Amino acid sequence: MEKLRKVVKEIAYTRDHTNSPALHRSLVPFLTFASSLYGVALHIRRSLYRSSFFHQHRLPVPVISVGNLSWGGNGKTPMVEYITQLLLSSGISPLILTRGYAGGDEAKMLERHLQGGPTKIGVGPNRAATAASCFEKYGCANPSSIRTFFDRSLLHETVKVETFSQEIGAVVLDDGMQIVMLNGMNPWGNGNLVPLGPLREPLPALDRADIAVVHHVDLIPEQSLRDIEKTIHGFKNSIPIFYSKMVPKYLFDVKNDRSHVALEALHDATVLCVSAIGSADAFVENIEMVGARFVDRLDFSDHYLFEAQDVETMRRRAKGLENRSDSKPIIVVTEKDYNRDPEILKSLDSYTVLVLCSKLEITPCRDANVDDFKSTLCKTLAVKFRVSN
Repeated sequence: MEKLRKVVKEIAYTRDHTNSPALHRSLVPFLTFASSLYGVALHIRRSLYRSSFFHQHRLPVPVISVGNLSWGGNGKTPMVEYITQLLLSSGISPLILTRGYAGGDEAKMLERHLQGGPTKIGVGPNRAATAASCFEKYGCANPSSIRTFFDRSLLHETVKVETFSQEIGAVVLDDGMQIVMLNGMNPWGNGNLVPLGPLREPLPALDRADIAVVHHVDLIPEQSLRDIEKTIHGFKNSIPIFYSKMVPKYLFDVKNDRSHVALEALHDATVLCVSAIGSADAFVENIEMVGARFVDRLDFSDHYLFEAQDVETMRRRAKGLENRSDSKPIIVVTEKDYNRDPEILKSLDSYTVLVLCSKLEITPCRDANVDDFKSTLCKTLAVKFRVSN
């Protein structure tokens, strides 16, 4: 199954299959048919929402939705955390709503980063029911205080708050098209809908977005960035575009998630990067930029759950590196990989296994900066909140 996932991903990011392996070419007709069915289902779903057959749930506080057009590597979860921290800095107690996909690895990462604070995290496939339960438990902030929050120009001022109210003042949703995250390293793949391509929605869906953020902007060439901007504005010329990147902050040992290992531990080291994420290239490049002497990689499909045989594969790969370099390599994984099963990675006890912790940052680019992002987010939320209330 893992091999099939890898083949499907390779197909999704290949525009011309003429010279592809026979297995890839044989799967294309089936994937094309499945992609067509998916497109029909999307069209029917949108039509049912437009006709009000499906009810759209309104919440009594501002909602910030963070979504993506394509699968994996778009920076959606880091952006959810980034916005949550902005809300906290302005004295607002947020609620994060997430489906808890693939064992809840993303929710676990958010819980670790935000633990001890006033943020609530609601996990469940029915976000409306989860939100209702949270509002019943914690209550809702007074609408007048929320309006004052906007009048202060949301997030422009950092407020020193001694005690947060338990009442929910905003919701951050890890879905939707309000803020659309795009993986700058390959945002569209072959341009087709899943499973033939990586797109969860067709490109014209950009017209529904209020803000676009090109992620991994530090890892892409200027011409690619211009092409991405041109495509975005081709579907919605008025949409503001911002830019983000992941910045490595520190590492921790898999045997103790409260440990704190400086990035300098990787300087001049031999490193084996092991990951099951949507954008392994970005992860590997960040490790290289930290200063590792030699970097090898072992990639699995997004959200893959490591098994005992995979640990043996890691051990063999690490042993091979050790024999060639005459030094023990350090194995580095991402937080998402660690969260899916923290225990299984501990069985690699003959090697040091570290978890890389990174943070999303809005990068100044094209006359757009952090303050512009905050201001644009403020205006967008203020308009929608006042209209709905």
